[in-house]
Amino acid sequence: MGIAAKHLHTKLSLSVLAVLIFSLLFIVLLYAERINLLSSTTYFTSKSCAKKGYSKSTKKSIQDERNAREDNRLKSIVDDRFIFDPDECNVARGKWVYNRSFKPLYTDLTCPYLDRQVSCLKNGKPDSDYRLWEWQLDDCILPRFDAKLALEKIRGKRVMFVGDSLQRGQWQSFVCLVEFLIPKDQKSMKRGKVHSVFKIKDHNATIEFYWAPYLIDSNTDLKIIGDPKKRILRVDSVEKHAKHWVGVDVLVFNTYVWWMTGTKINSLWGSFANGEDGYEELEAPVSYRIALKTWANWVDSNIDQNKTRVFFTTMSPTHQRSADWNNKGGIKCYNETKPVTKKGHWGTGSDRRIMNVVDSVVRKMKVPVTFLNITQLSEYRVEAHSSIYTEMGGKLLTDEQKADPLKFADCIHWCLPGVPDTWNQIFLANL
Repeated sequence: MGIAAKHLHTKLSLSVLAVLIFSLLFIVLLYAERINLLSSTTYFTSKSCAKKGYSKSTKKSIQDERNAREDNRLKSIVDDRFIFDPDECNVARGKWVYNRSFKPLYTDLTCPYLDRQVSCLKNGKPDSDYRLWEWQLDDCILPRFDAKLALEKIRGKRVMFVGDSLQRGQWQSFVCLVEFLIPKDQKSMKRGKVHSVFKIKDHNATIEFYWAPYLIDSNTDLKIIGDPKKRILRVDSVEKHAKHWVGVDVLVFNTYVWWMTGTKINSLWGSFANGEDGYEELEAPVSYRIALKTWANWVDSNIDQNKTRVFFTTMSPTHQRSADWNNKGGIKCYNETKPVTKKGHWGTGSDRRIMNVVDSVVRKMKVPVTFLNITQLSEYRVEAHSSIYTEMGGKLLTDEQKADPLKFADCIHWCLPGVPDTWNQIFLANL
């Protein structure tokens, strides 16, 4: 072979070798890129692939995978909240969550102990969604009401709700939340104008309500005086009522709405026998503070904290002004069907001055008092009041009265089952 031929052969060999090396590098690069692509596959890549001729079963599998991923995401959010601790959980911080699958423990048809005033569905309320909202706390998990647990908690005890008609609603709610578990021959109800007692024989327990709308004595405790200007409060006297609270194991107090008449409070020191003309007109927060101090002094002087638990239910808001929740064309709470969603909504139906009075007085008490802080969560529930599906003067509203919601809609009291069940959910969690 000549020198030129040898040179040509060498060149060809080098060219072939170069091609082989280049091809090998290209294959390696392709393989590396494939590995990289596989390791960085994204949700969006999967999503686009699902559209290209996949079978129904494959699409369902992908959808199931997405649903599982979303469920895990939601579970991780729930898992971030801790189990309810009365000392750590702020029950005022949360939101109402609609739950169509939620079943109340009772209805106004199944519980025989509800007043007609709060039996909204029975009275013709057309929607029932107000029963299906659950209060979900921001930071922790509020346990659902456990009727069996409640009955065990009150075994051998007297539980008494003391206050106005809103407190009576909370009492009726508590009774209805547990009574369905009790055999007929083991329960009884005795209703009275002032004192009502639901008795659970096999548990040796009672759930009671005591009527004292101001907590302290007044001239409108028994025979209700319709004109607030004629009501007189004995702001330094509570004994007439309080003697019925002695020996009770769990006391749950409230007083608010009767103070909010828009007029000054006729406040009297000393007995009515000394003459009703000796009263002084005071602004509501001033009179409220004096009265609450009278109550607090009695509790500190008469309650053995080793034997009796004391609770105080905060203000139950009224919803008389639809402009508060930006429904300027509305008529009070009439025809509202959903809660207010604005975080921290606070209307004119809740007086912060009263809340501050309660806080400042209770803080100085010797006997510990547990607040059932129901005001903020109830503020959102503009749709859950009795509205026109209620009674007045012992009679259901007539069609003519229902046609005038501005005058007759009750935006103070709550339908049952409803919001007061959540108050009792918080009560049981603290008990």
